[in-house]
Amino acid sequence: MPPQLTPSTSERALVLLELIAHADEPLTLNELIRAAELPKATTHRFLTLLEQLGFVHRTLDGKHYAVGQRLTSLAIQAIRHSVQSAPRRAIMTALVNDVGETCNLTILDGLRLVYLDRVESDWPLQYRLNVGSHVPLHCTASGKLFLSLSPVSLRKSLYETGPLTKHTRYTITSAAALEKALAKIQKTEIGTDNEEFIEGMTASAVPVYDGKGRICATVAVHGPASRLPFKTALALAPRLKKAANAIEQTFIASGPRAR
Repeated sequence: MPPQLTPSTSERALVLLELIAHADEPLTLNELIRAAELPKATTHRFLTLLEQLGFVHRTLDGKHYAVGQRLTSLAIQAIRHSVQSAPRRAIMTALVNDVGETCNLTILDGLRLVYLDRVESDWPLQYRLNVGSHVPLHCTASGKLFLSLSPVSLRKSLYETGPLTKHTRYTITSAAALEKALAKIQKTEIGTDNEEFIEGMTASAVPVYDGKGRICATVAVHGPASRLPFKTALALAPRLKKAANAIEQTFIASGPRAR
């Protein structure tokens, strides 16, 4: 059984969690000590407990602390069931009615994407990726967008996990080639998938930013290449961005604002 936390220690643990969650890059023990203004022994004890509970984890070098899987899962469920989920759903529904293709709202879950919401078009032919589904980063429009706009540590972590999996004949499996593609996406802020994840499916994605101007989600459209040619998917980006801007306000309204 984990040790029982008193209100004061609970508050300190939450402060450490908040610092780690808000950081652009994983933090070292000394950085957390300075930011939290806690003694070294106390900080280390809390971090050890949080690590044991799965709320934080140490990076491969063992010197930096990042958000753990348990905290990520909790955050995803909190977003899915927040009071802002209905307005986001309404925005997504209006977008699908506008563009005529299925649209998704995705967020980052470790080194994968998770579908937070999805609204389908009325076409009988669909590529169905259900809410809660996880997809890779390197071959999806939203995943490549996250990789291009997030701190470089995300790409570094992805490359350290091993070779990039080939899903179709168009999947980029070279780190050098992916970096070239990501550099272009970083400039346009439009994620692209030209049959790279599923043969015969194209997609484009745009970012949703949080109150600090960091990518926190994506709005994406996808469909069969026969009905949604790649150039058409790209041409829908302005309409996706309009929806993303509206959704952005729901994230800012339901989360902490920049100080």
